[in-house]
Amino acid sequence: MAAVRNILLSILIAMLMLSAIAVIYSKYQSRQLFIEIQKKEKQLEDYEVEWGRLQLELTTLTEENRVEIEARSRLMLTLPAQNEIVYIKP
Repeated sequence: MAAVRNILLSILIAMLMLSAIAVIYSKYQSRQLFIEIQKKEKQLEDYEVEWGRLQLELTTLTEENRVEIEARSRLMLTLPAQNEIVYIKP
């Protein structure tokens, strides 16, 4: 009877140890997932900042008079006088 009791006690202790290891492993996995979520959230914030910056850049680049401003400032082009304009008919 004592031998059976010892065997049951050993099995219970082994199951308890396995359960403890499973809890530790589960906690470890939970922390790893939390760290991964934090990294992804940081990445998302960085992408949102970049998205905003690109939206501003797009707005700047698509201004209607941007080509005219660039032509005047970079290429020193000026608008010709009305009598200097030549129209070519197709």
